[in-house]
Amino acid sequence: MAVQAKTPSLHFSHTFHSPSPMPASLSLLFEPLRSMSVASKPQRIRKSLELVTCKSNPNENKQDYLIDAPESVGDGFSFSGGKYSDEPSQSDEWFKKGKMVRAHGVAGSGEKAKDPIFGLTMGVSSQTSADVFRWFCVESGSADKHPVILIHGFPSQAYSYRKVLPVLSKDYHAITFDWLGFGFSDKPQPGYGFDYTLGEYVSSLESLINELAISKFSLVVQGYFSPVVVKYALRHQEKLNNLILLNPPLTAKHANLPSTLSIFSNFLLGEIFAQDPLRASDKALTSCGPYKMKEDDAMVYRRPYLTSGSSGFALNAISRAMKKELKTYVEDMQMILTDKNWNVQTTVFWGQRDCWLNYDGVEDFCKDSNHKLVELPMAGHHVQEDRGEELGQLISKVIRKRSQI
Repeated sequence: MAVQAKTPSLHFSHTFHSPSPMPASLSLLFEPLRSMSVASKPQRIRKSLELVTCKSNPNENKQDYLIDAPESVGDGFSFSGGKYSDEPSQSDEWFKKGKMVRAHGVAGSGEKAKDPIFGLTMGVSSQTSADVFRWFCVESGSADKHPVILIHGFPSQAYSYRKVLPVLSKDYHAITFDWLGFGFSDKPQPGYGFDYTLGEYVSSLESLINELAISKFSLVVQGYFSPVVVKYALRHQEKLNNLILLNPPLTAKHANLPSTLSIFSNFLLGEIFAQDPLRASDKALTSCGPYKMKEDDAMVYRRPYLTSGSSGFALNAISRAMKKELKTYVEDMQMILTDKNWNVQTTVFWGQRDCWLNYDGVEDFCKDSNHKLVELPMAGHHVQEDRGEELGQLISKVIRKRSQI
């Protein structure tokens, strides 16, 4: 049964409850969010705050002030009502297509994660696995065919490749996944097993690909995670058949996050805004190009933020890491891709309606580094969302041509 295009009122659901009242200074920070008005097709969403006491175990007499609660009633430090519908949804259908893959060891002391604002113990959905992280992966096409790994950008999900997968699966073994901190993958709290540094993302990608047990493959990566993937590729050139970059940050002007994303790195305000599903998903995906989300698709992207505060805190952490490290990683990527020892066939796809990354300098970079440039005039930053089927066909063509050399 299809879910009606209905979005719940967003509020603090099982958010926090403390023996002491909220400080006046902190209350003032939340005040603008009470009156914030945002559009959501086809209605406007009203935000309100509701403080609810939440126990970790209803059979225990001891009161725990946990931030998360069961998904059925909403389990997040977030402006949310928890699970938005008990009806089958697009998000449920997408989850059924995937599987959980365990990869990359959990670091840290093993202590229970606490939220970065109030220091309250987080609930079970915000805690890390005991030893190895869980990644949500979707595969399509025969495992006997050449693997193509599709990697989403920041911020996004593997779901962004839903239109590309059916096209690629005709001739290839297409694999996509949610990065740690996104979608259905684990979302450890920073400081409790994963800190969301770009270096950790490089090593965790290596762990995941090793677990997938593929020897020779092609990589496709979109947006701000491109420098991370290029760093990985440098270490494993012998494994790569192709590297395809979708609107990557290639120039010095690209090394700064747009305001839509950098706001999540702000002290305290970033933590608060990252808990707003409409700001964290809808605005981040639609402000960078022509992409207009259907309501069913929007709810897939919102769901992690509606059901757990861990998604918002992860977004906040990776935003801070990007703001701090992106410039260095972009410079490193430039050096890698222009080095004479780089021997991976590299193609840059560029959606020319990108509102975040300017096209100036992209053509010159590709020409100077002898990398093929494919322009998509009607696509924006999230090329796979705007021109999914067309992108799938173009990727197939690039890989096929390389295999014939």
